[in-house]
Amino acid sequence: MTEKLFMKDSYLKACEATIQRVENNNIILNRTIFHPLSGGVSNDLGKIIYQKYEYNIVEVREDKESETIIHTIGTAPKLKVGDIVRCELDWDRRYRLMKLHTAAHILSAIMYNKYNALITGGHIEPEEAKDDYSIEKADRSLFEEAIREVNEIVSRAIEVKVYFLPREEALRIKGVVKLAERAPPNLKELRIVEIPGVDIQADGGPHVKNTSEIGRIVLSKVENKGKNRKRVYYKLQE
Repeated sequence: MTEKLFMKDSYLKACEATIQRVENNNIILNRTIFHPLSGGVSNDLGKIIYQKYEYNIVEVREDKESETIIHTIGTAPKLKVGDIVRCELDWDRRYRLMKLHTAAHILSAIMYNKYNALITGGHIEPEEAKDDYSIEKADRSLFEEAIREVNEIVSRAIEVKVYFLPREEALRIKGVVKLAERAPPNLKELRIVEIPGVDIQADGGPHVKNTSEIGRIVLSKVENKGKNRKRVYYKLQE
């Protein structure tokens, strides 16, 4: 099992960890700051450092069966089980993902509360986020208004709370799941991300501590992906 440090502290930029397994270019650590590709959020990048060697991470993914995080590096490592390494996060990339991820939660709350629309797909990259919503009739003006509302909420500088609840208690909260076709992981405790007065969701990804950190987001484009499926693209305002 890999301890997921990012679940408790999204701002941790570096840590020491012990190598548990090395398989070709894949490294498993006893703990990690690197978030895997999960929940529609792109994986983190960064470095694993051991003595004079630095290895660039090219992919991070989770093996749910073994509950481990697999770090794939670009070159064959000179590492062995038991080595203590330093992990360094590509912070600029992570911070952009955090901002867009928290903005995505605000947008999903607006779409859910106003139109009863659920997320049917999506992905967040540092440069741009996209979400698919289960809404039949929606033109660009609807999403322009939704983005305007997101920015108004962001400007309130609301503290983002992260905590854990027993699964049964969490699932009694209305709207705690806003994904149309995916249930939360089958865990005894669920990680809850709450923006008080705005949104509350079961979520395992990194987020900012305060909505003001997001700045502003801007609408890129809207696409019609068929009946009951509209896709919206948005990004951080530079």
